Amino acid sequence: MRFLLVLIIGIAIGAGAIWYAREHRNHTPLQQAGDKIESTAKSTRDTISDKLHSLNLNGDTIKEELAKTGRVIREKSQQAGKAISDATADARVTAAIKTKLVRDSGLSAWNISVNTTDGVVTLSGTVSTPEDIGKAMVLALETDGAQRVISTLQVKPKS
Repeated sequence: MRFLLVLIIGIAIGAGAIWYAREHRNHTPLQQAGDKIESTAKSTRDTISDKLHSLNLNGDTIKEELAKTGRVIREKSQQAGKAISDATADARVTAAIKTKLVRDSGLSAWNISVNTTDGVVTLSGTVSTPEDIGKAMVLALETDGAQRVISTLQVKPKS
């Protein structure tokens, strides 16, 4: 969760710094800082892309799984054997994921329902693209206490 929050803040700061640096090209130190921030933002983007790739959460794979089963499931390999039975822990997991969804401007927390039972998170509702399903699943998988994520999210492009 912290990683994603830092990533989003970093990208926002990076974009602002890049814009500022381009507007004030005469300021060499600012341009250098902007370049450094831009390279950091690209590195962070690449890290997330690698994570999506390692979890096999690309658009084509998600489309195939949705067509076959109507849902997308991924598990954390190192914690798949542990179960969370405490109902308050499940509520904390759900709240943490909803908070992440609210903070992510690309995903609509209003259109995505989150339910957690014994560490198994179920995401349902609608998103704009298959990639958004992947983003929502990564947010959920990176939440402490989430052992397994099942997505029944459906792609419904914005009108």
